[in-house]
Order: sequence, then C-alpha cells, then structure tokens
Amino acid sequence: MADTIKKGSSPRSGEVAGTAGGAETIKATLVKSPIGAKPQIRATVESLGFRRMNQTRELPDNPAVRGMLRRVDFLVAVEGQPYVRPKRSRYKIWRARSTKKHHRGH
Repeated sequence: MADTIKKGSSPRSGEVAGTAGGAETIKATLVKSPIGAKPQIRATVESLGFRRMNQTRELPDNPAVRGMLRRVDFLVAVEGQPYVRPKRSRYKIWRARSTKKHHRGH
C-alpha cells in the first residue's frame, strides 16, 4: 500500500492547473495606477489580483469578475475590448487646495 502513494503527487494530478473544467478566461492588464483613487476602486483592483503596473492576469469569465472589470475599466485594459484612457481624473479623491498663500496676505 505504501508503494502506490507517490511522494509529492497531489490527489488532483490528472487536472490541468489554472483551468477549472474547461472554463473560459479573460485576459486583463493593469494599465493605469490606482494611486490616489478612491478606496473602493483600489480594493477592486487588489481583489482582481493586480499588484503592479502592466501586469496581465487571466481571470475566470463569470459575471462577478466582469462586473469588477466594468467598475475599473478606466484602469484596466481587457483583451478584445478597446481601452480608452480617461480624459480627467474623476475617480481620484478630491482634496482641497492649499490656502497658505492667501493667509500670508499676498
């Protein structure tokens, strides 16, 4: 009985890694940095598995992932869909400008 168990083999050795029963995948690339973006957007990018710029990930093709990609479509390019760089940074956290110059009396 000890002869039949191979050291280092997994019980799922017949399955191909990365494919779940022939499910389709979506290739997505992080094109723009989420630095300065709202926390919800940064969390979505992180939950998609992106860690650095120009990183490409193969994600499962399901409604949840498609919804997350739709929320961050201005940061992530999806294969087969045109990527349009945003004109203005509407997703950034609004910060008030400094008023120091006006308090000095200039």
